[in-house]
Amino acid sequence: MKIFVCCSKHFYSSAKPFLEELEKKGHKITLPNSYEDPFKEEKMKKKSVEEHRKWKSEKLKEQVKKIKNNSAILVLNFEKKGIKNYIGGATFLEIYEAWKMKKKIFLFNHLPNCSFTDELKAINPIILNGDLSKIK
Repeated sequence: MKIFVCCSKHFYSSAKPFLEELEKKGHKITLPNSYEDPFKEEKMKKKSVEEHRKWKSEKLKEQVKKIKNNSAILVLNFEKKGIKNYIGGATFLEIYEAWKMKKKIFLFNHLPNCSFTDELKAINPIILNGDLSKIK
């Protein structure tokens, strides 16, 4: 299966073993935006408000293309700053786009308790409970 991996940039350093496991199982992986430079956004913010806006807009367009070119998305949702199963704004947008395109949506952990939990429930992702072998 072709899978676009989505997660907070804060999880990129933790993602590698999961990416390798998926590839060993024969899946083709598409990496998250800025995977090679997780904190590129912080650099863009320092340039100027306009430079950051343009860069962020391009990244949002890029994620839509990645979703379109894959069969599914896998959201790696771990704990971040005390928030269990964290899903941020950009990742939520990726989930929503995948849902609109009728792609399979896998969440590594349960839904977070956040302002858009009801929307996530309505999207009805497949919860893996940490078990990547459930991806089929």
